[in-house]
Amino acid sequence: MSGDTYGGDRIDFSNGAFRGEVVGKKVEHHHHYGPMPHVEDALPPTAAEFTGREDELAALLAALAPDGAPGTPVPVTAVAGLGGVGKTALAVRAAHTARERGWFPAGALFVDCHGYDETPAGPEQLLEALLRALGVAAAHVPSTLDERAGLYRSMLAERARTGGRVLIVVDNASHPGQVRPLLPGHPAHRVLVTSRDTLPQLGAHLLHLDILRPEMAREVLSAALRTAAPADPRVLDDPGAAEALCELCGQLPLALQIAAALLISDPGKPVAELVAELADSATVLDHLDDGERGVRAAFDLSYRRLGPEPARLFRLLALAPGLETSDEALAVLSGAGAPPRRELNILVRAHLVGPGSVRGCWSMHDLVRAYAQDQASRAEPLRAEGTAARARLLAHYGRRTEAADWYVQHLPGSAPSPGFGGRQDALSWLDRERTGLISAALWAADPVHARAGLGLALALFGYLNWRRYFDDAVSVYRCAAEAALALGDGSGAGRAWSYLGLALRNNRRLTEAIAAHTRACGIHRERGDRLGEGKVWDMLGVSLTEARRFDEAIEAHERARELAHAVKDPRVEASTWNNRGRALFKLGRFDDSVVALSRACAMFRSVGDRSREATARNNLGRAFRETGRPQEALAAHATARAVFEELGERERLATSWNDFGVALSALGRFEEAVEAHRLALREQSALGHRHGRAIAAQALGVTLGRAGRREEAVEAHLQALRLYRELSDRHGESETLSFLTAAGHREEEAPFGEAGDR
Repeated sequence: MSGDTYGGDRIDFSNGAFRGEVVGKKVEHHHHYGPMPHVEDALPPTAAEFTGREDELAALLAALAPDGAPGTPVPVTAVAGLGGVGKTALAVRAAHTARERGWFPAGALFVDCHGYDETPAGPEQLLEALLRALGVAAAHVPSTLDERAGLYRSMLAERARTGGRVLIVVDNASHPGQVRPLLPGHPAHRVLVTSRDTLPQLGAHLLHLDILRPEMAREVLSAALRTAAPADPRVLDDPGAAEALCELCGQLPLALQIAAALLISDPGKPVAELVAELADSATVLDHLDDGERGVRAAFDLSYRRLGPEPARLFRLLALAPGLETSDEALAVLSGAGAPPRRELNILVRAHLVGPGSVRGCWSMHDLVRAYAQDQASRAEPLRAEGTAARARLLAHYGRRTEAADWYVQHLPGSAPSPGFGGRQDALSWLDRERTGLISAALWAADPVHARAGLGLALALFGYLNWRRYFDDAVSVYRCAAEAALALGDGSGAGRAWSYLGLALRNNRRLTEAIAAHTRACGIHRERGDRLGEGKVWDMLGVSLTEARRFDEAIEAHERARELAHAVKDPRVEASTWNNRGRALFKLGRFDDSVVALSRACAMFRSVGDRSREATARNNLGRAFRETGRPQEALAAHATARAVFEELGERERLATSWNDFGVALSALGRFEEAVEAHRLALREQSALGHRHGRAIAAQALGVTLGRAGRREEAVEAHLQALRLYRELSDRHGESETLSFLTAAGHREEEAPFGEAGDR
């Protein structure tokens, strides 16, 4: 069982929400996750006026066709070109056409890399979006890049076996490092990438998408007007003006669509009048190339037509955290009690804002966002307006997150917080606003928002820990620690460093975790905060135990206990007894472990902390087993298991099932023990917890060996060996090799890669 922790306990994701969908018929996949979701029409829709790209579409479809060109098909096809040139529209049309032709019967996935934003999506977040699209619940997504990539490839291989080919559309990539982890291992599948860069490192079949030819640009403009009003004659009536308009828009589809929207919104305006207005525009995007100057001109004209309130909303929406903004956040940014629907509808009609990946969220194209941010920074009153809006949102997020945190952590002895109907309601809100919350917490790096950003980051601790968003937590708490240092906030710095240490430990970066906890101890000691210091000494001891530095761990827990006892905090003192008992157990001092863990159980019970009492009781069951008290061990594990199941603590529930199996095995009840181990293994796999899987597989192998089922035992130990090697866990690997040798299996030791501190 993982060591207990104390204090309040997730980030980055300043790049915003990601979209991942699966398209196609229902397909069964890995049984740990249940059936694949059935999602209708989940690819982004094809533009009704899609035109002007017939040749490029044909070339793209030829590359995606299952019979393809002679020779071995290239698994990756990339569409490259400058921003706004229509790469996504082409890729989406090709994906729909390929699906309609039955080339990808197992479906299609779509993910947006946001590659040219200030904080692009990392491969970890992209894989999370794809795994979610494949049916993996948020709480079950593995925490590390390698784990996510492995699960992703495994699920796609299973889909190829049971359902056929899948098309993965990776939109708006800026670097091959964003794409490589998303490549499926199975040769049946195809990947379609869009990027402003060529990305030759991918070895992809490449399609360069240039600006539209003049005649095609006119057709795009004409098609857009005819879609809105089939009898609209303006382009045909004045082809010269239409050509001039296309030139001013740089033949970029995005600019042409905005220009068409301006014409559609004013049916009486001749094309020549719009051309004159654009040509007279003095403000252009000087930092863009010639083809994109027309985009700024169109944006300028569109912006000037908005009116004061829609223009204000346009600027504020560009300042929102993340790449999608919820109705709730939009209302707070605007200072209104509800989302400003009228102004929002104006922005949508002008093609300046679009719907996000889920209903009630809104997004902006990156060029539009850059334009709006530039407008928001042009004058001091507008800058002040933006600063005030962000401050409002940070304050709102801080209040709501603190209220939700009560339900997440089930803090005993405190009154429920208002604003939520219960724990599920609080978690649903945190999940829905997650990307905005994480991005806003990173505003702590801005001196203007450092204080509020730090408060939000600290309030997110319980949620990030509960959902196992450990990679996000590392980013959040590094930023929070720096902000606290700049503010001279010793208390905040101590908490941020301790939370960072926990996130690093949960990511199995133990050397870094020990360093972070040590720094937090020093900060609290300098401040004279004995309780804060005691909590962190306890957390440090757990990291030392995980690093197998048991004597140091016991000393750390003893120091933590003394501090907690001195300030009369029984809950923290109980935690130190529990974690000290774990370290004693690992050291082989089983009788001493029983004493410490019994004390922990009693103290947790006295303060009404059922979850931590169950944790200590499960640990006590292990110590009972090693001191010749197997029946008491079974009872302890069963009691702990019931509490974990009631509280929904799945990882600890899986651990208690595995320990229950070990106790059953010690009593010779092998069939029951095997079933308990297999249940634990399935649950740890569903959670994406590789270390827990390795421990369960190892225990399963031991029980099968005792039952005389040698081949099955070897198979289980080999599974554990593979996981321990992936984790660079030297102790686990050595122990597994000993079991395999005892079973008569000989395997050459594979060399370690880079040493890890697992």
